[in-house]
Amino acid sequence: MATPDEDQQLNLPSFRLDGKVALVTGAGTGIGAAIAMGLAQSGADVMLIGRTQSSLDQTSKAISDRGGYSQVIVCDITKSEATRQVISALRRLDVLINNAGTNFPEPFVEVSDQHLDAMLDLNVRAAFVVAQAAARKMLEDTSRTDAAIINLSSQMGHVGSPNRTVYCMTKHALEGLTKAMAVELAPNKIRVNSIGPTFTDTPLVRRIVDTPEKRDFVMSKIPMGKLARLEDIMAAAVFLASPAALMITGTHLIVDGGWTAQ
Repeated sequence: MATPDEDQQLNLPSFRLDGKVALVTGAGTGIGAAIAMGLAQSGADVMLIGRTQSSLDQTSKAISDRGGYSQVIVCDITKSEATRQVISALRRLDVLINNAGTNFPEPFVEVSDQHLDAMLDLNVRAAFVVAQAAARKMLEDTSRTDAAIINLSSQMGHVGSPNRTVYCMTKHALEGLTKAMAVELAPNKIRVNSIGPTFTDTPLVRRIVDTPEKRDFVMSKIPMGKLARLEDIMAAAVFLASPAALMITGTHLIVDGGWTAQ
């Protein structure tokens, strides 16, 4: 049986983020808040961005209660210039969680211009602007050996689904952006990946899956027979941000209980 060379010591890479500065958009509630708490528990200083001061303060308190550090930044990321200024002003940036997004489930033929514009503006344009500003900030540190950009996509970035045409369109766009960014930024030691959650047990999803028929449909598509937990998405983000994922870029980590395997 082959063994490692005697002079080669194999050690499990670290999943810690001590000394790193992370930025999380949409950090006030749900998946964004959970990921922010996971990054802080792993040692990162976490910058919390969102539109609502009170929600961000709740996330920040939860982090401090667990011994972590965070800073609240109130900003509407659909305002491009303000977003660029906020990110440019950070002292440094090692990890971006590009999380903010929205959805208006409705039949394709009934999609309004208002909903179409809102989803394209936040899920695609704002996500691009945030990622671009973050990459520019990361490139300022020429001594950096690794940085990570993680785009929060969806299983709907890989499949189609009724009543989610615009959402699927935006998440497919985010997957394409992830791959192109990864190829272009790899020489600069910036890794870019996406996470694709299935329906996750959050207040937002509970409002969407609000009838027995809707819940039965969702459960019928998940072989594991359950919604994802916030901890499942948190763990995926911490892994992709950490030194344990140094060779992973341009790919997606789908946390979907088997939905897209069918």
